[in-house]
Amino acid sequence: MCGIAGQISADPNKIAANYPAYCRMQKSLARRGPDQRGIYLHGHAALIHARLAVVDLENGCQPMVLDQGGEKYILVYNGELYNTPELHAQLAALGHRFVSHSDTEVLLHAFAQWGPECLEKLNGIFAFAVWQQRAQKLFLARDRIGVKPLFYALRGDSLIFASELKTLLCHPEIPPQVDAHGLADVLLLGPGRTPGCGVFRNVQELKPGCCAEYTVPQVGAPRLTVRRYWQLTDHEHPDDFTHTAAKVRDLVMDAVTRQLVSDVPVATFLSGGLDSSLISAIADSYFTARGKTLQTFSVGYQDNKKYFHATHFQPSPDAPYIRTMNQFLNAQHTWVTLDSEALAAALLEAVDARDLPGMADVDSSLLLFCREIRKTATVALSGECADEIFGGYPWYRDKTVRERYGFPWAQSTAYRVSFFKPEVFGGIDPAAYIDEGYHATLEQTSIRPGLDPLEQRMRQMFALNFNWFMQTLLDRKDRMSMYSGLEVRVPFCDYRIAEYLYSVPWEYKDYEGHEKGLLRQAMQGVLPTEVLWRKKSPYPKTWNPAYLNAVSAMLRSAMQDPDAPLLRIAKRAALEQLLTAAETATPWYGQLMTTPQTIAWFVQLNYWLQKYRVELV
Repeated sequence: MCGIAGQISADPNKIAANYPAYCRMQKSLARRGPDQRGIYLHGHAALIHARLAVVDLENGCQPMVLDQGGEKYILVYNGELYNTPELHAQLAALGHRFVSHSDTEVLLHAFAQWGPECLEKLNGIFAFAVWQQRAQKLFLARDRIGVKPLFYALRGDSLIFASELKTLLCHPEIPPQVDAHGLADVLLLGPGRTPGCGVFRNVQELKPGCCAEYTVPQVGAPRLTVRRYWQLTDHEHPDDFTHTAAKVRDLVMDAVTRQLVSDVPVATFLSGGLDSSLISAIADSYFTARGKTLQTFSVGYQDNKKYFHATHFQPSPDAPYIRTMNQFLNAQHTWVTLDSEALAAALLEAVDARDLPGMADVDSSLLLFCREIRKTATVALSGECADEIFGGYPWYRDKTVRERYGFPWAQSTAYRVSFFKPEVFGGIDPAAYIDEGYHATLEQTSIRPGLDPLEQRMRQMFALNFNWFMQTLLDRKDRMSMYSGLEVRVPFCDYRIAEYLYSVPWEYKDYEGHEKGLLRQAMQGVLPTEVLWRKKSPYPKTWNPAYLNAVSAMLRSAMQDPDAPLLRIAKRAALEQLLTAAETATPWYGQLMTTPQTIAWFVQLNYWLQKYRVELV
């Protein structure tokens, strides 16, 4: 993976004058791309790249340039294509000649051959920009699922884009200003975000499955056009259960196998849960057949065995299941154990990585975990998104929760509002703000005519999770891993799996009343029975009271500063009450962010306001 950025301006003098800013932008991407750097500067365009070398280490440098058919194409690209061999063969048959085996070169030739329609041929995770020098036109695109990020801002006669918010903020034309709508997104939805919202004023995120063209005309103002090139569409499901399970098995096996291709060491996350165990087992067979040994990694917390207690959401510890998988696989396993002090301290680095307050220790633990994996591997595979696609979360299966109005993981609007001063929202009605995003998603959900109420609701649940909750987890995965230059691939985000599963009847997905029952039945024989049918358990968190003590001390320390930016927007009395409260029955976000994580989120919020010098406008 890599980091990309750039500016297209109608005024070429502006491009030349901003070279120092481009250097700062490139430096801000160094963690995403520690191996190589490049800047293309010509006329109306500046394209910036920082590379993490994964495939064809010698010949994949960027920006990459191609002269073909009377046009000059310049590409900066962050991502990985998993159908590179097929595309290479198609393009070679059409007369294209290659000097490397990098997917970057294949992508560049694909765009030169097919233009924007090349997107329909790509299987991968990506965000890229192509400048057509003679046509004076920039093309931007983001992968179908939204695994790789891409933000942009229109400023006067310019379009400025980047992989991360921090990179945009290095540009002098993008001050760290946040208006009422941006702040409402952080305070009411955080760590989630409204699709397309970049939080900072005038900053937007190119939505998943979308592309854009920005043209610098001979006369008049530059023009930006954005269009959606992919979306989930409901249709009659053609297969019975047996054929559906067989199709799911083929898709999952193929997705994982394709994503093991790399010229650098590859590892897998292994939590002992269904999703990561399936990926590890498939990868292990692939490696063993080639005489290689897979590296697997799991994360845990100091003294968790001592303090763990079963809950409805987290019914059992992971360690016994990880040990079962260790015995089952031929892999070399590494246990990473985090202590409470390090976990709390890393909350601040997690904000630096995400550029926003995040999921508290759910973020910081992943950041520390990825840092340890990076010492051994450059690429890792993880099980994100299976729960959204196969219906694994409690809110899919609990009828009461499923039919409750609003986002099922965010029923805390009134609780959130109680912490903040009324004027903070600038006249925005918090409940109406949340309702607007919820209703917009329902209205855009594809539901074919004739479905019964349950199937209609399950399409809505799929869309809500796919467009909102899953994006929060993908943000987290990308920023926390790339902060240490670790490329994390997510096989369950293969768009073919999402397309196929969208219209699969709920009775198939909920086979025999098991969460992700279809996936479990489809993958029979791949895992030990006790792991294959293990009840879902979420990403592990610490149960050690030392963590609560640590984050409470951090928040108290912040509140002792009379100039703490947090106190400009939050009520001191409400924060004091939080610090002395017992475990709350109102999670801040999802099932993992309860009292310790809510306290930690306020620590992150204060740090973000301070570190990013946020101007509330």
